[in-house]
Amino acid sequence: MLNIWHKIQQSLSLGSAQGFTGGIVHGNQYKITAGHPIVACALPELFIHPIKQHIGEPCEPIVEVGERVLRGQMIAKPQGYLSVPVHASTSGTVTCIEEHTIPHPSGLGMISIHIKPDGMDETDESLHPLPNYRSVDATELRERVRDAGVAGLGGAVFPTFIKLVQDQQNQIDTVLLNGIECEPWLTCDHQLMLEKAHEIISGLDIILHMVEADKGIIVIEDNKLDAADVMKQTLSDMGLTDSIYVQVLPTRYPQGGERQLIQAVTGKEVPAGGLPLHMGVLSLNVGTSKAVYDAVCLGEPLTERIITVSGDAVPKPANMSVRLGTSMHFLLKQCGVEHFDGIKIMHGGPMMGELLNQDDVPVVKGSNGILAMNQQTIMRAHHQEEPCIRCGDCGDVCPAGLMPNLLAAHCKENQFERAEDYSLFDCIECGACSYVCPSHIPLVHYFRYGKGQVAQIQREKTFAEESRQRSEKRDARLAKELADKEEKRRVAKAKKEARAKALAEKEAAEKVVVDKDNVEQPDVEQTDKPEVKVDEKPAEDKA
Repeated sequence: MLNIWHKIQQSLSLGSAQGFTGGIVHGNQYKITAGHPIVACALPELFIHPIKQHIGEPCEPIVEVGERVLRGQMIAKPQGYLSVPVHASTSGTVTCIEEHTIPHPSGLGMISIHIKPDGMDETDESLHPLPNYRSVDATELRERVRDAGVAGLGGAVFPTFIKLVQDQQNQIDTVLLNGIECEPWLTCDHQLMLEKAHEIISGLDIILHMVEADKGIIVIEDNKLDAADVMKQTLSDMGLTDSIYVQVLPTRYPQGGERQLIQAVTGKEVPAGGLPLHMGVLSLNVGTSKAVYDAVCLGEPLTERIITVSGDAVPKPANMSVRLGTSMHFLLKQCGVEHFDGIKIMHGGPMMGELLNQDDVPVVKGSNGILAMNQQTIMRAHHQEEPCIRCGDCGDVCPAGLMPNLLAAHCKENQFERAEDYSLFDCIECGACSYVCPSHIPLVHYFRYGKGQVAQIQREKTFAEESRQRSEKRDARLAKELADKEEKRRVAKAKKEARAKALAEKEAAEKVVVDKDNVEQPDVEQTDKPEVKVDEKPAEDKA
């Protein structure tokens, strides 16, 4: 994807070895919207809300077709721990709940809630403001952040409330607020710091209270010194200079990556498989901090965000406040794009963004930039992949210290186990290697392919293991059922035999009694009479 930016490559220089490993420095970042005030995007005729807009489990719709909803009303509830809800971006009527294309290069679809605005923009006020957050328990604040649907707005879209959990074994002492925005073209975070410094710093203060951290550091690159000055002045006005300060770093890509930022600021390197939490550090984007402030102090769920709309096919590039669910087609038309034939739309920045197959896709929580480029520009920048010349440039710029050329070769040859041995999943897909490759090898594409295949193999293994376990459980259940039946038959047979034996014994006993009753008994009266001696003399003698 990065090879389309050949003009940027002409002014490329390798990053120095300070701060973090690898990296590159752009001579021209094409931040043509820098200094452009944030303007509100008009309400479209239809909002489309995918039920999953973050890393984790998709949400479950809790509204029905024909139901009227309010702005900020929860329309899809989280499922599982790694999930945050989705809220309506305006008041209106749910017209349908069906699959719709989401921002993904494959044109993937997802169940989405369609809402037709009624123009009244009425607000749901179920989340009451908590301006005195210092007196509120951290657990309640964490639940508020979750209920408001806040997820990381820097690109990762990780549910924010999970990061704000206190860990007794790994106490957080430093919170880094990421204002780097190292992607070319994008300026939404830059302008947000210029216009919403108070809200960003208040959000950081809320986060410090929640995780009981000692200090906060707002990190900004030296190509945004005006933002650094504004943040410093606001900190002084708020009286928070004792716990929060601003640190300016040299401009270098991909310094906005979480691990690279931590290493550049603290000198600590997060080990492979480890988490920033284990280093006592928490990193959040400035946009996320603003969303935390809105959720806690204003009681407002995440229903809009700042987006940079730019590119050489956009007549009026701008930084815009856009309601989530707005069609990118509608958004680009607001910036003067009239004809969509012959242009390509990119979701995100040119280094890590993704080309979309169509423009009728909604803005989601992870949308920090929409770039529209002329087809001719892309075709001129497209190069035929050539054999690797083993120059080593890709390894020099890799911020994760990997060997991209070997990784790509293993992925290309479907040697995924070897790719894992070379730490495939430590790749952050920043695209620096593809950017500097003189052979125009789309290295990141191979890495994504490899990760996808490994994930598929793992899913198949998991499915096979689950099937084996289910089969074993079924066999065990059937064996147990058979054993139970045999035991029941044995017990029934034993009872039957016992009853038969008892009946036989009873009949035998009764027969003995009957036999005794049938035996002739001697005449008791005759037996008891005394013996009489008979006189044997003749009768005449008696006479």
